[in-house]
Amino acid sequence: MNSVTMGNRQAEEILERLKSLANPANVAGMAHYGINPENTLGISIPTLRAMAREIGRDHRLAGELWASGIHEARILAAFIDDPKQVTDSQMEAWARDFDSWDVCDQVCMNLFDRTPFADRKAVEWSGREEQFVKRAAFALMASLAVHDKKAGDERFEAFIPLIVRESVDERNYVRKAVNWALRQIGKRNQRLNHRAVEVAQQIALLDSKSARWIATDALKELTSDKVLGKLR
Repeated sequence: MNSVTMGNRQAEEILERLKSLANPANVAGMAHYGINPENTLGISIPTLRAMAREIGRDHRLAGELWASGIHEARILAAFIDDPKQVTDSQMEAWARDFDSWDVCDQVCMNLFDRTPFADRKAVEWSGREEQFVKRAAFALMASLAVHDKKAGDERFEAFIPLIVRESVDERNYVRKAVNWALRQIGKRNQRLNHRAVEVAQQIALLDSKSARWIATDALKELTSDKVLGKLR
């Protein structure tokens, strides 16, 4: 039996296990929060993380799970894939498949932000029209701001013009991601906090409901005693 056959069998076994854990009640609850119920089983993230720890890193298996189109299998794929083996073309293909905000965010937070293409894709995707591809750009920015503790401020300064430019996108899943990126950048240190506050004040002046919401929400957190206390 060759490795491809063994890989296919493992993927089939995992998909069967996922299906056995299906919870229709959870799917209805997830739909309430804007998660696409199509091809969704209703399995919790902690359960998927536990499965990922059992499986370990496996790039080929991740691709097979992603190809199934099942919501939870795609999240699991992000948990087990090896960021060192992820290619530019894979990122493009997976991003085109994004059909729900949570899959988009989990892939960006757990896989894409660890690849060498993360910054470039954040810039490229910020100008894309597809809702979840554009969301992925700002989910990447937010994830990088949280996870890369050693990066210099200039890495995040490069994202600021894109945040300003796309703050006028009125689509809910885009504006929330733009807001998320701005807030996470502004929570890295005092200098970036001051910069993010300035940007939020600039955005607030734009003739856009989305921009005003982003600015108001970001300013509320970035100027809070909790955040300022941590930064001090």
